[in-house]
Order: sequence, then structure tokens, then C-alpha cells
Amino acid sequence: MEEPEGSGSLGGNEAPGSISETPRRISREQLFVLISAASINLSSMMCYSILGPFFPKEAEKKGASNTIIGMIFGCYALFDFLSSLIFGNYLVHIGAKFMFVAGMFVSGGVTILFGVLDQVPDGPVFIAMCFLLRIADAISFSAAITASFSILAKTFPNNVATVLGSLETFSGLGLVLGPPLGGFLYQSFGYEVPFIILGCIVLLMVPLNMYILPNYESDPNEHSFWKLISLPKVAVIAFTIISASSCLGFLDPTLSLFVLKKFNLPPGYVGLVYLGMASSYMISSPLLGLLSDKVPYLRKWFLVLGSLITAVCYMLLGPVPVLHIKSQLWLLVLILVINGMSAGMSIIPTFPEILSCAHENGFAKGLSTLGLVSGFLGAMWSVGAFIGPVIGGFMYEKLGFEWAAAVEGLLALASGLSMALFYLWEHSRKRSRSKLQNTLGTEEERTALLSDES
Repeated sequence: MEEPEGSGSLGGNEAPGSISETPRRISREQLFVLISAASINLSSMMCYSILGPFFPKEAEKKGASNTIIGMIFGCYALFDFLSSLIFGNYLVHIGAKFMFVAGMFVSGGVTILFGVLDQVPDGPVFIAMCFLLRIADAISFSAAITASFSILAKTFPNNVATVLGSLETFSGLGLVLGPPLGGFLYQSFGYEVPFIILGCIVLLMVPLNMYILPNYESDPNEHSFWKLISLPKVAVIAFTIISASSCLGFLDPTLSLFVLKKFNLPPGYVGLVYLGMASSYMISSPLLGLLSDKVPYLRKWFLVLGSLITAVCYMLLGPVPVLHIKSQLWLLVLILVINGMSAGMSIIPTFPEILSCAHENGFAKGLSTLGLVSGFLGAMWSVGAFIGPVIGGFMYEKLGFEWAAAVEGLLALASGLSMALFYLWEHSRKRSRSKLQNTLGTEEERTALLSDES
């Protein structure tokens, strides 16, 4: 794997987990990569989260049921899943820079088009256009984020979690700004303005990234997604990713409706409810990334505890009626804050854990493998992001928010227990192997001593 020029404290040749004795400033190329990645993290999360506070209400006016609204949110993830597999596999052939810039350009245009959906006739035509635009947005986002992850890992090979965790600050910022900004613009100027403003901002970032983003080339990889997912550790981590994204996606079509009905808040203030989870995720991610790189042993604890804490949070979101706890706005916001931190624990360590597992099992160190891992990560995330809104919208309609959230929490509980059992099994295997090696070594020593005596 080629090392980028000017590798210093963030991209040098230090072993993972070590601290450079002579830290240097990052190179100009690395700085440009960080700026590009930050721009796509910020803009994509704003585009994704801006719908939450007011779109479900608008869609209901246009004749869409809660189940259909959930499917509109969920189809984004389904096509993100399919395109992530394709883009990850063909990243080297298409070109990381072209994929990044083209994805951002299409995303900006689609966001603007989303702003004219209120002019579309009610019923099937409106629903069909919603699906069409969400699919196009999903494909464009998948292209940009797959390329971004690969370029970042190529540029900062020994500090992947630190860099990704730090850049999640911009993802969190997008989640923080999207709902309240969208809610207040919608409340002040109507449906079209939030989408047009945001779409234009994304399009303005395109020429900037065309200029500053470097080109990386690499040879195609002989390995495939099937080889990657067949690794037991990767399969279990994939379940954790699916669980985490499903829990977050569950809130898209359900939380705003629950808050509106339960606490009678205006749309602008509904967006502020999302602020607690997004801000805690944004603040905790850089620290979690740094710890994941400097103390790799902690990754397994983050993955296990993150899922278990998330499970408890979803039991308390409603809260579930069997707990006999009164639903209060301050409690809901507090739980969302804790959930933001637990989500970071479940998400940040996944990329370096999968990448290190791939390298240990014969995958080459290069852009091609990074593309596979990035696409795989995006695909698994999309599976959960599809399940969460679709099942969430259905369960909200049939069971109510309190029970629906509790059922969603069971998925997080299952992933946490699965991850814990896997690490216990892995630890047991390593101990057995170590004992076997010690036994073999002792037998070899005895044989050598007997032969010397004879």
C-alpha cells in the first residue's frame, strides 16, 4: 500500500496504537482530503436529517400512510445497500475522485427537486415521486461516502478510527443542524425553501472538491464481498452495524410524530428534540475514535457495551408501558443524549476492526481492499437503515411508539449479546491455541534433551 506524501502524526509509519515521538504537521494533501470528507459528511447528514421534523406530516397530508412513509425512508437504505456493494467492488475501475464528486453533484440536484414535491398531485403520483427521488439520492450518497471512506483510509492508514471519529463531528453537526434548520425554515417559509437552500449549498461544494481532492490509483483486488462476509468476526460485526443503523433509522418516521402528538410541540421545536442525540454523538465520536486507534483492545468493549446501552435506551424512550414510568419530554431528551454516545460506541470501531480482520486473513493492503471494506460497511449500514424505518413505521401504526421502540431495543440487545459471545469464543480459542503451543514446545524440549543424553 502506497503511503501518501507528507505522512506525519496522522498518517505516518507508526504502528497502530503507538504515539509518534516526533509528531509532524499534516501535509497539504491530507488537509485537502479532510476538507473534502468533512464537506460530504456535513452535507449528506443534513440532507438525510432535514426530512425528520416535517416531512411525515406533509406526506400524511398528501395521502401517505405511516407504513408508506416508513417505506419512503426505508427505500433510501435499500438502494444504498445495493449501490454500496457495486461501488465498493468497482471503486478502482470507476475512480475514487470521480465517484466522490459525481455523487455529491447528483445529491445536490436531487435535494432541490425534493423541494418541489408539494406541487405534485396527491396520492400515487406524490408517493411514486418520493420513492424515485429517494432512490436517486441513496445512489449518489452511496457513491460519495464509499469513495470518501476509501480515500481517508488510504491517506491516513494508521489512524483510521481517529480520523473517522473526528470527521463524525461533521456528521453529528449535520444531524444537529438539519432537523432544527429544516423545521424553522419550513415553519417560516414553507416546504420548498429548506430543500432549495440545502441543495444549492451542496452544489457549491462540488467545484471545490473537484479542485482539492487528490487522485489515487490502485490495482483491482482478487477478493470479494463474499470472502469478507464469510469471516466469522466480520459477520458478527455486520450484525452490530445493522442493529445500530436500524435503531437510528427507526426514529426517522416515528419520533417526530410521537413528539407532536404527546407534547404538542410546533415543528420548529420538534427539530430541537433531535439535537440531544446528534450533539452527544458529535462530541463523543472523536474521543471514541482516538481510543480505538491508541488502545485497540477497547474496541470490543465499545461494540458490546454500545449495543447493550442502546437496548436500555429504547426501552426507556416511550418508556415501555410495563415499566410504569411516565413519559416526559426531559426524560426523552436525556435518553436520546445517552443513545447518541452509545451509537458512537457501536459505530466508530467497526471500520478498523473489519479492516484489521481483512488484512489478517490475506486481503491486500491497498485502495481496492479499502473500497471493499467501505462498500461493505455502507451496505450493512443500509440494511439496518432499511429495516428500521419500514418496520418502525409499521409497528408505530400497530403498537404505538412505546412498544415499537421496545421491540427495536431487542435487536440491539441481541447484537450486544452476540458480540459478547463471539469475543468470549475468540478468547477461549486463543487460550486453547496458546496452551497447545506451550505443550508442543515442552514435548520438543523433552525430545531434544533425551536425544542429547543418548
